[in-house]
Amino acid sequence: MDATEQPQNGTERRNRSDSIEQHLTDERADMLVQFCQIAGVEPWEDPHSTEELRIMLQHFCEILVDYLAAGHFGLYQRFVDGEERREEIRNLAEKLYPQISETTQMALDFNDKYEDESIKKFDKSFSDDLSKLGQALAVRIELEDQLLNVMH
Repeated sequence: MDATEQPQNGTERRNRSDSIEQHLTDERADMLVQFCQIAGVEPWEDPHSTEELRIMLQHFCEILVDYLAAGHFGLYQRFVDGEERREEIRNLAEKLYPQISETTQMALDFNDKYEDESIKKFDKSFSDDLSKLGQALAVRIELEDQLLNVMH
């Protein structure tokens, strides 16, 4: 490899990192919009809103899983595979990853419980589960932002 190839490789890595970050933040934004829409529906007041919520919830669960996958297979897999060269970022990723994994599991548990289209009734447990998911997502976003900020 000659000296002219090295900056190009560095530029390619930065471009790939930027692309991964953009994909993650786009998926996050889509997920947050859907989350807010679901949080605004109160199914216990109107039987028609239960059906509306069920449909919205299926769509939200799909987007939620896409967002989780964008983080895992895009951003976090780089660290697992040892592709990140910068020590500061690797150290922060190692510190944050267990907490991020917890939020992933909480989100997957929510998905497993509510993705099923056969749900006919939403009760207080749905509100509680949605609230817990919202808290987990807020933690996850904060942790992701810490990592993304250090990457820049």
